Amino acid sequence: MPITKFLERNAELYKDDVSLVEINPEIQEKNRVTWREYSLIEQGSKGDGRSEITWEEFNKKANRFANFLLSRGIKKGDRVAILLMNCIEYLPIYFGILKTGALAVPLNYRYTAEEIKYCLKLSESDVIVFGPEFTGRMEQISDRIPKVKLRLYLGEDCPTFAESYNKLVTYCTSKNPDIELTDDDHAAIYFSSGTTGFPKAILHAHKALVHSCLVEQNHHSQTKDDVFLCIPPLYHTGAKMHWFGSLLVGGKTVLLKGAKPDRIIKTVSQEKCSIVWLLVPWAQDILDAIERGDIELDRYNLDQWRLMHIGAQPVPPSLIKRWLKIFPNHQYDTNYGLSESIGPGCVHLGVENVHKVGAIGKAGYGWETKIIDENGNEVAKGDVGELAVKGPGVMLCYFNDDKATSETIHGDWLYTGDMAQEDEDGFIYLVDRKKDVIISGGENLYPVQIEDFLRKHEAIKDVAVIGLPDARLGEIAAAVIELKEDCKADEEDINDFCRDLPRYKRPHKLIFAEVPRNPTGKIEKPKLRKIYCGESLVATQVEMNVNKQ
Repeated sequence: MPITKFLERNAELYKDDVSLVEINPEIQEKNRVTWREYSLIEQGSKGDGRSEITWEEFNKKANRFANFLLSRGIKKGDRVAILLMNCIEYLPIYFGILKTGALAVPLNYRYTAEEIKYCLKLSESDVIVFGPEFTGRMEQISDRIPKVKLRLYLGEDCPTFAESYNKLVTYCTSKNPDIELTDDDHAAIYFSSGTTGFPKAILHAHKALVHSCLVEQNHHSQTKDDVFLCIPPLYHTGAKMHWFGSLLVGGKTVLLKGAKPDRIIKTVSQEKCSIVWLLVPWAQDILDAIERGDIELDRYNLDQWRLMHIGAQPVPPSLIKRWLKIFPNHQYDTNYGLSESIGPGCVHLGVENVHKVGAIGKAGYGWETKIIDENGNEVAKGDVGELAVKGPGVMLCYFNDDKATSETIHGDWLYTGDMAQEDEDGFIYLVDRKKDVIISGGENLYPVQIEDFLRKHEAIKDVAVIGLPDARLGEIAAAVIELKEDCKADEEDINDFCRDLPRYKRPHKLIFAEVPRNPTGKIEKPKLRKIYCGESLVATQVEMNVNKQ
């Protein structure tokens, strides 16, 4: 059945129960609402930085938007883009699109104006819904997106090149539009993160979205009583598909704006959150704040918090050891996935396998995995190869890109582009992105392995290892190191620390700078290469010219 049926079922069974809560700490702090006052005032008032809707209200909002789109000629197979920050309207808009039979096209809120235009054109979007944060970027391209004839603005002071969402949609009928949908109908287009190139449009059917609901609930055992804290951006498959577990059971979800450590802990306490999905930098920041004494845990009610899980990037084992030392009663899990595999869960560690921290796990619920060489043959256990996955959540294709599709989909298998190896117990470990492997003097260097080692240094907050051109070795490993606040370390300290690494794995160059990450926590290595490879390439060319002379 299509995923919209889960929402309609919840609206019938749990109509008066809260489905979504939005927390905006900036409004709370601006209005000087204390957490004691916050617990006493009427919940849901706009002035307290908190709003909520029930499952019945959620479904009605989705129906209103669906009926509005249908009234404006949007039909099955059309595409509707969403360019919003996380907000309580996001998911009703998403489901309203699906109820028409159109495809939802979530856009990264960090896209530049030109990237927005590119993605709208690539996805052939007919409509866009955008918020006030994007007015300037939309204005820059408003006369260059002719196919996007309907531009809906969610907010006050609607710009002249758009129409007001609130004025048009609020008074539409909330009756279910009853458009016939099947599992095989196209449902959504997501965009790749762009960490290895320009974003590609990823097409998924309803059956893939439904399978992600089943995967998430199977892995994390959500019940109706669980409260899920969602912080990552909803345009990304990771956040949305983890929320799908709550959708499946009719549980409450809290959308928190911002990721400051104290705000996260306060929200978990106040909203009685039991499941929290974090990115690596946020988990590190929470631990650092606790260890510095900025957060005093005995001031909060955290007994109900049962599960912390991390995804979207390799997880340093040292981080989880620190976490479980402070939160010994927590279950921990990690999930591996790609937008091409409808987000997290095609590989899954499992809360019972905390002794295997560092691995991404085994094939997830309903999934198969294999590790292959360049010819598509499975490698021996312990050998490094490319991870391939197979299951109901594999994308249909890269929309309007047959070449990229043929390079990634081989029969029923999705080639992930991630290099991995399997241990004797069948647990899979990520080694690195295929495109990030550094070949230095004929040796393959896997940056993630070097990064994991360096993160054990007590002064290092974050690190990224990239390859730089070298006249003699072809490439050398360079470590971009971000130090913790109030911690000091220099090249000599780091080089001494690296003596425990095999000589060929030691970074040849150390760069002390901030490590850029995208909204889903992935290191933006193309950005680092652009910054540092240019300088290195010039130096290499000079050296080569000198050698020729």
